[in-house]
Amino acid sequence: MARDYYGILGVAKGASDQEIKRAYRKKARELHPDVNPGEEERFKEVSTAYEVLTDPEKRRIVDAGGDPLAGPGAGGFSGGGFAGGGLGDVFEAFFGSGGGGFGGGFGSGRGPRSRVQPGEPALVAVELDLEECAAGINKEITVDTAILCDLCKGSGTHGDSKPTSCDTCKGQGEIQAVQRSFLGQVMTVRECPTCHGVGEVIPDPCRKCGGDGRVRSRRTMTVKIPAGIESGMRVRLSGQGEIGPGGGPAGDLYVEVTERQHEVFVRDKDDLHCTIRVPIADAALGNEIDVDTILDGTARVTIAPGTQPGHVVKVRGQGMPHLNTGVRGTLHAHLEVVVPSKLDAAQTDALNRFREASADQPEIVTSATGAASGGLFSRLRNAFAGR
Repeated sequence: MARDYYGILGVAKGASDQEIKRAYRKKARELHPDVNPGEEERFKEVSTAYEVLTDPEKRRIVDAGGDPLAGPGAGGFSGGGFAGGGLGDVFEAFFGSGGGGFGGGFGSGRGPRSRVQPGEPALVAVELDLEECAAGINKEITVDTAILCDLCKGSGTHGDSKPTSCDTCKGQGEIQAVQRSFLGQVMTVRECPTCHGVGEVIPDPCRKCGGDGRVRSRRTMTVKIPAGIESGMRVRLSGQGEIGPGGGPAGDLYVEVTERQHEVFVRDKDDLHCTIRVPIADAALGNEIDVDTILDGTARVTIAPGTQPGHVVKVRGQGMPHLNTGVRGTLHAHLEVVVPSKLDAAQTDALNRFREASADQPEIVTSATGAASGGLFSRLRNAFAGR
């Protein structure tokens, strides 16, 4: 039979995380072995119940009528709630993750950390034209990062001096303190404020870097931008970022690309879009126009006779190269038919003769003709039908 974890803590099934925490605190005060030496088992029960109900997956199993600790090796109330650091996690909810609580009382600390640490990554932004993104370019950039101190070579010491053990923590990198709380005596462990967790100090630091083993420097370098790159993409240069403290290995340098707006083309991944204004005569009779492209000089766009406004002509292989394959995308030419608003006498006479020759008349669009032509009638009907 599944255990009633909610009943153990004395809360309702739908209790919030805060209600569960408050209930646990209350019962932990009452049942802690330092306060009630005979209540060790009940203290373990409420601690295990708290651990289960504050774990979303375990609580889901409980709410479904199961018991997340009922399987083989689960441990149950015989101490399973303490396995794998469970009790340390419980008290971490009270004291935070900064080293306080039972975790310091039940085991030794982590000890001193190395003064030599890996460096952080660095980020540089570059702005490129569409043509540069299409062809690729070797771009010179300026980088301001931490580099290895050339005076101490990363040791942080001056001359032949050496680091010495920290007197505050005795080389441990951390200090311990015992505090009284409602749960009894609690040992806390925190980073040594003198050596900052390293366990040693530099009595005679380097005159240039102040003991850090690195200095800031501005340098120029050339980065290869591949063809087909686009805004938001980054080029990674391994080991060209920040040198780490104590002369640790450098992080990576990332060059992030921003693409300038082009006066003619709009980019969509590997495709390019442009707009061509077509005179009404060319739309009716047809024509051809050469468009200056990004890479290959010109591309010929064919305007078919009878071209309608909004028609799109696709010219394959005249877009941007794909970053990995190099395959070129498609150029989309959007045709905008221009109807003249002012006509001279010759143009008026020519259009009158054309109208007489064509014998076409304005026509009211019906449901049949509108649906067949896919015109405004169809669009309006579909729009209003969706209301």
